[in-house]
Amino acid sequence: MARAMFEYTKVVLQKVSFNKDLFKKELEKAINRLLPYELKELYLWLKDFTHNKPSLQPCLAIIKN
Repeated sequence: MARAMFEYTKVVLQKVSFNKDLFKKELEKAINRLLPYELKELYLWLKDFTHNKPSLQPCLAIIKN
């Protein structure tokens, strides 16, 4: 179940990446729902995903804390 939530989170974040505010809101939800090791994985995925999206890069600070 936990792995499914992680994959679902990535799909949702990809779909809302057109809007920085929605992206931030969904990321905050994910932080509350995912397990600690999944948050580390999500951080690495976000780092790669936002590499060419400068407007979303500040969201990395949310998950790093």
